Amino acid sequence: METVIQYSIYLIILIALAIPLGRYIGKVMNGEKVFLSRVGRPCERLIYRLLHIEESEEMTWKRYALSAILFSALFLVTLFLIILLQGILPLNPEKIDGTSWHLAFNTAVSFITNTNWQAYSSEAQLSYFTQMIGLTVQNFVSAAVGISVLFALIRGFVRTKTNGIGNFFVDVTRSLVYVLIPLSIVVSIGLVSQGVVQNFKSYDTVQLIEPITTEDGTVVTEEVVPMGPAASQIAIKQLGTNGGGFFGVNSAHPFENPTILANLLEMISILLIPAALCFTFGRNIKDSKQGRAIFIAMFTVLVIALTSVAVSEQFATPQLQGSERNSEELVDLSTDGQAGGNMEGKEARFGIASSVTWGVFTTAASNGSVNSMHDSYTPLGGMVLMLLMMLGEVIFGGVGCGLYGMLGFAILTVFIAGLMVGRTPEYLGKKIEPYEMKMAVFVCLATPVAILIGSGIAMVIPSVADGLNNAGAHGFSEVLYAFASAGGNNGSAFAGLGTDTPFLNIAIGLCMLLARFVPMLATLAIAGSLAKKKKIATSAGTLSTSNGMFIALLIFVVLLIGALSFFPAVALGPIAEHLQMIA
Repeated sequence: METVIQYSIYLIILIALAIPLGRYIGKVMNGEKVFLSRVGRPCERLIYRLLHIEESEEMTWKRYALSAILFSALFLVTLFLIILLQGILPLNPEKIDGTSWHLAFNTAVSFITNTNWQAYSSEAQLSYFTQMIGLTVQNFVSAAVGISVLFALIRGFVRTKTNGIGNFFVDVTRSLVYVLIPLSIVVSIGLVSQGVVQNFKSYDTVQLIEPITTEDGTVVTEEVVPMGPAASQIAIKQLGTNGGGFFGVNSAHPFENPTILANLLEMISILLIPAALCFTFGRNIKDSKQGRAIFIAMFTVLVIALTSVAVSEQFATPQLQGSERNSEELVDLSTDGQAGGNMEGKEARFGIASSVTWGVFTTAASNGSVNSMHDSYTPLGGMVLMLLMMLGEVIFGGVGCGLYGMLGFAILTVFIAGLMVGRTPEYLGKKIEPYEMKMAVFVCLATPVAILIGSGIAMVIPSVADGLNNAGAHGFSEVLYAFASAGGNNGSAFAGLGTDTPFLNIAIGLCMLLARFVPMLATLAIAGSLAKKKKIATSAGTLSTSNGMFIALLIFVVLLIGALSFFPAVALGPIAEHLQMIA
């Protein structure tokens, strides 16, 4: 009962914060006056003046898309060079050299696509300059791009008989100045107050309480303790659904996540903006019921996933539960302060409830940060985390991109419903015609295609098999999870696969690019097409897209596409592993 209350509190806090934030974001992106306008408006105007941006200028969807692509490409090249040349750049007290070209490519792609996949150990391979000027900047701008594209789509639904869907650079500026930067400042201060490090010191060397003798007989008496400007990166890694850790073990590291309060603050931050944008959507299309319907669909799947993983981890495996057939297998992990269950790979200070909630939130939101190791979850628990990414990062998903992905599924759903009743499909007063359907298919299927083709090719490459820590079904799950993480723009990992190889760095990098920009371009194409159309008056035969039936149908379509696309792969991985475990 206590754990149920704990899960419920997390969800209640999320909803309570998301509703007012959603209204605020809607005002900001419409250019309305908000409480930060006195500070933000001068900053906004200065940026426009410096970059020669005409605030009132409208863009067609093609120009908006070209701006987004070139903007991302510029940062891709810049970040690639920073990582390669970090050895001669400042803020590098540990004198860390640049990485290999293929790792630099993978990392640069990872951060400009809002994925933050990390095939490296942060504190060992990246300088303060790279982490702060390179990666943290990308955490902000990649999130802003996602929010901007979402609002271009919203304008497509709202506007009629026009070619303009907004101005990309104005949208990015407002996302940064009024939303991402202020929230990150608040969260950063909160994290520093809890003991998260924020400095430019060289790494400390401390004496061990007890010497350690390694396998080769070497006696280790001291340990290196990494430092750095961590809190500022951790705030935006959570709020921007980025997920890249300042330290290699991410938010399982005590310097990134030192207390229960820090854990709560970081965990709520993961879903805060994606959840808030559902309410923003309803407000800005002037029909709050539509926003609530999308939110309820996402929230329902989130709760189902959370319940599934919680039960799986709490009851653990047959080996941990023990059995009458083989009672000596019983391993009792319960204590006065710990409920037991599968504690492998989890921090004792957080326990199963906080670890499971974080794991579900981070894979639902395409965030990817972790406070426990997903490779150590039970087969079914790990499968649910994998499926949340495989669905196309639409169960809240990344900031902006999660909601426009779900709206792609909504368009697909009204089309199916229209076929069932013999009517031309409509959504939010706009006819859904073949062009929108084709683009919606690109939005919905880009992720499955990237994941399945990428993981399928990887499994026949000998170097990939050599990099696995586990054979059999679990080894396959490690590869499948890696590409699901890349295709879902997530960034988390099972961590049992050595991915810093030329093939995997390039293959995973291409997977991330495909899964990020194909849905983005298709979404903008839908926005441009819808903006040109006139509004259709609601009639008695119009399908309601805000009632319980539509919500259930939307959930069904999302799960159906996920099940049809990934069941064979999942059957070979986590399901096979689970059956082997209970056989």
